[in-house]
Amino acid sequence: MNEVDKIAFIETQNGQILSTRSKGKTKYYIPGGKRELGETDEQTLVREIAEELDVKIKPDSIEYVGTFKAQSDGAKKGVLVKMTCYKAKFEGDLKPQSEIEEIKWLNYKDLDIISEVDKKIFRFLKEKGDLE
Repeated sequence: MNEVDKIAFIETQNGQILSTRSKGKTKYYIPGGKRELGETDEQTLVREIAEELDVKIKPDSIEYVGTFKAQSDGAKKGVLVKMTCYKAKFEGDLKPQSEIEEIKWLNYKDLDIISEVDKKIFRFLKEKGDLE
């Protein structure tokens, strides 16, 4: 079984979670992406979020949230995405960059417009009381 290894940035405010939609896509995804050769989780998080959202993650504030697996959207059956999630403080104003077309704050009612792995993350955050 194949697995896609991704790092995700969890930012919740007022019971909502920061999500993004890439150009040409209809679903929203928690921001982040795949690591480059030799990168640590933290380096991937800092790079991906700077590329996608134009903000600077403060490396000393990074905290592990959890790791979640589910069928990868758009991939053949049996290909899983493994999403290792972190929260962190950041500097700057969130702006869509690179392949990101839209930034949107979602809540638990938005399960129908997100990926399978994000649904698991949303459920986890709802149980913790971080998501309305």
